[in-house]
Amino acid sequence: MRLLRTDTLEFCDVLGEDYPPYSILSHTWEAEELTYQNMIAPTDTVKAKAGYTKLLGFVNKSREMEYEFAWIDTCCIDKSSSAELTEAINSMYTWYKNSSICMVYLVDVDFEWSFKELPKDSDRRTIENSRWFSRGWTLQELIAPRSICYFTNKWQQITVPRSAISRITSIPEMVLRTGMTEDISVAQKMCWASNRRTTRVEDMAYCLMGLFDINMPLLYGEGMKAFVRLQEEIIRRSDDHTIFLWIDAAAAGPEICARPIRRKTGNFQSKGFPTTLPIWGSK
Repeated sequence: MRLLRTDTLEFCDVLGEDYPPYSILSHTWEAEELTYQNMIAPTDTVKAKAGYTKLLGFVNKSREMEYEFAWIDTCCIDKSSSAELTEAINSMYTWYKNSSICMVYLVDVDFEWSFKELPKDSDRRTIENSRWFSRGWTLQELIAPRSICYFTNKWQQITVPRSAISRITSIPEMVLRTGMTEDISVAQKMCWASNRRTTRVEDMAYCLMGLFDINMPLLYGEGMKAFVRLQEEIIRRSDDHTIFLWIDAAAAGPEICARPIRRKTGNFQSKGFPTTLPIWGSK
């Protein structure tokens, strides 16, 4: 794992699992994001990027909270190395889980109100409509961390109740509070992802690997086959038969279909799926 020192913005490689306390950022990717190469010796051009401004806001907040180390997916992974990228994506759920604090940066939320003050209805709608709640990668970043705090695009900390997050995402408050998903059915987890999107088709499968405790190689260019591979791995490792429940366009409700493997998460959209594992599906 490659961490960033919050005082010098220099990288620090951590071997094994002996992590120091660190903060971690959850955000949506925008234009002008940084790369690992950008931060080796940042030029004035790099420092003028919007991604650099975001990074400074993140490390400044981390220092305020007395964290010496921080992690952000834009520049703490050398994406020019396919081996490092594969290892990072397979480890990302664990990295978010092991973080001391996860800071959620809502780039499209822009208003000011006191930390203790209740937001106006329009402000609540702004939060609910944030892109952060519709992206594939942010699903695991919401569930895995032990502690989460939310910030506007001006780095003002805001309170977003778990009840509101649960209403927006359909994820039970218990899961948001504990991060425990072992007793949640496969179909229900797929439902959480069904309305989310990623820029690359393959990432809709890769972003779910940690949630299902799956490790598999990344094959960018395989398209929807990535989601097929993910389901095959889940079937291989799990007794949970709810993975065979999905919605056909002509069906009235969830049913077991002749073609058991689906090509996208959208086929799992339904509130009729079992939420927790039935007796025959538990290990």
